[in-house]
Amino acid sequence: MPEQKKSSPQQEVILSKWYFGGLASAGAACCTHPLDLIKVHFQTAQSSGASGSTASSSSVRPTMVSTTVRIIRADGVLALYSGLTASLLRQLTYSTTRFGMYEVGKQQLAPDGHTIPFYQRVLLAGVSGAAGGLVGSPADMINVRMQNDIKLPPAERRNYRNALDGLIKVYRFEGPKALFNGASMATSRAIMMTIGQLSMYDQIKYIMLTYFSSIFEDNVSTHLTASTLTGAVATSLTQPLDVLKTRLMNSTENQYRSVGHCIRDLYQTSGVLGFFKGYVPAFVRLAPHTILTFVFLEQLRLNFGTRVKATASHS
Repeated sequence: MPEQKKSSPQQEVILSKWYFGGLASAGAACCTHPLDLIKVHFQTAQSSGASGSTASSSSVRPTMVSTTVRIIRADGVLALYSGLTASLLRQLTYSTTRFGMYEVGKQQLAPDGHTIPFYQRVLLAGVSGAAGGLVGSPADMINVRMQNDIKLPPAERRNYRNALDGLIKVYRFEGPKALFNGASMATSRAIMMTIGQLSMYDQIKYIMLTYFSSIFEDNVSTHLTASTLTGAVATSLTQPLDVLKTRLMNSTENQYRSVGHCIRDLYQTSGVLGFFKGYVPAFVRLAPHTILTFVFLEQLRLNFGTRVKATASHS
């Protein structure tokens, strides 16, 4: 009996659209904004004994619970959503840019939906993160300031009505250059965040679906598992840069001469652990945000993505 030629197996691949990442990140931000606000409060807290009037009260290390209770008692439950408009604007600029560039780049390198090599993912994520960090820096600065406003005395608050009001006031009274305070740290953090999130999520998901295909499928449980592991990696990579970025963006004029000055000041006042200040609330915030972002993104992809035919991947 003559041997029949085997045709290359065809499989349907569903590709994400470039703007899905921004929408997914904005949706996740709506859910995790209170955790992000608490993280900012940790990072901008003065070290114990920084001022004589507050030394005794700051000697007790705050916790997430005590910080949350203090905010609610002082300003009400809605204070946990201070700066939400800036957070949404940040995601719609920063995340749309980095997710969009990463997704378009992947599809250019592998238009048939095949998995690109890991080193290409890392390089692509780094470039996408740098662009996203720069584009999103003004909204990021307003986000930090609006979140930190409620912990300041009423006379010292900036009182931005919303994100656009904040951008206009900074431009008018501090100049256009001030919109990019901390942009170098924001960009550096965005590079590490995008590598830690996008490239690692793709890699973890690829390993699960390729080598553990008997257990995992392209479904919500796989997306949850992969995004949870991704959240741990991303937090560890970005926390020191996140602390520096927050301090630079929240600084007053001429408080820090340079990034190096900020690093030295933080090290002198808080030591090495100061660079990981707020790590627990950062992880508690970033892990849910990462999970929700990728779950939302995958649902957008599966339900509204572009379907293409591809031969079975050999990567």
